[in-house]
Amino acid sequence: MGQNTDLILENLNENTGGEIVIAPEVLEVIIGIAAAKVEGVQGMRGSLAANVTSLLGKESHRKGVTLNVLDDGIAVDLYCYLAYGVSVPKVALQLQEIVKQQVLNMTDIELLEVNVHVVGLVTEKLATPSLEELLSMEEEEEE
Repeated sequence: MGQNTDLILENLNENTGGEIVIAPEVLEVIIGIAAAKVEGVQGMRGSLAANVTSLLGKESHRKGVTLNVLDDGIAVDLYCYLAYGVSVPKVALQLQEIVKQQVLNMTDIELLEVNVHVVGLVTEKLATPSLEELLSMEEEEEE
């Protein structure tokens, strides 16, 4: 196995009787849930395994989230799909703010940076007209 990448929280309370350890996967789940709740975000880009898992009915909240533990802090990369028609800069800024705030509130970890990568836009699905509707439209046009 690789090296231990758990995050140890220090100096939270000097009177604690031990240490607090948070696995990076926990941060990824917190970030994924916070990002998915931002208005204008249609979904997160996932790997093939995450997409197969979601097809089977289980949602992967870590989808589209990459953590980079650096010497001076934690950098997060978010890969997301936005709804067509939203202001991309506004949604991206809101994503950054909400993710930073949620991680700080839940873990007392301040993220160094949150990089938002918009990988696509999702348009509305248009309703497919039925055969009867198409035929009635043709009859109206002929009259």
